[in-house]
Amino acid sequence: MLRFASFLALWSTGSLVIATSAQEDCPVTGVPIIAHTGDPVGKEQVYNDINLYVTGEKSDIGVLYLTDVFGIQLSENKLLADSFGRAGYITVAPDLFNGTPAPGDINGQPDFNVTKFLEDHNSEATDPIIATAIEFLRTELGVKKVAATGYCFGGRYSFRVLAEGKGVDVAFAAHPSLLEDAEIAAITGPASIAAADQDDLTPPERRTQIEAVLLETGLPYSLALYGGTTHGFGVRGNVSDPQEKFGKEEAFFQAIRWFKAWA
Repeated sequence: MLRFASFLALWSTGSLVIATSAQEDCPVTGVPIIAHTGDPVGKEQVYNDINLYVTGEKSDIGVLYLTDVFGIQLSENKLLADSFGRAGYITVAPDLFNGTPAPGDINGQPDFNVTKFLEDHNSEATDPIIATAIEFLRTELGVKKVAATGYCFGGRYSFRVLAEGKGVDVAFAAHPSLLEDAEIAAITGPASIAAADQDDLTPPERRTQIEAVLLETGLPYSLALYGGTTHGFGVRGNVSDPQEKFGKEEAFFQAIRWFKAWA
């Protein structure tokens, strides 16, 4: 696998794609599309007993935003969802953890049981929540296509909902965790991944395996490796670090370009 430090390498058909500038402005407001700080602009609403964060204006293509373990309660998740909204996509982020996400300082909480948390929020518990969000996008918001974007925990589910009959047309995942080969093999639409070069949850050998399974699907795919980044950079990257800031912003534009190309 080719590796470019601090440079975006996208490949599925052998072509190299140059990244859009992260300073691109929203054509409507004239402000940067990506917001790292500030107040979220979307609103939460309940649909069929599921809490949803909804942001952006009505559009034919809707974005299903699937969070990391910190949920929609994390400001960075809402701000990134808002960024998809400013890019022109009505965006819906379901509360995957029913109001009880992992604590923000997850490594500093000795009493937090990661194993139990993941067992409580396994696919049997999570799939129905996501299905409700997809139903909301299609029936209540009237979108014609759904593009899934997922991060860490949610990255795995952006692949799961790209399987036959799940209601998603195209998917992007940043540093997906717990992603299984069978879930990759089951996709029925284009998929793109943004990976960190320093990710203990997805080491180089696992990235190679993922790429091999993507290739076997025969579907359009891309995998971008970002130098100087760690697991979680797509949402919680340290924007005071030039490499992490670049990675976070370019991963966002990677998703936008992917959706424009294939949705």
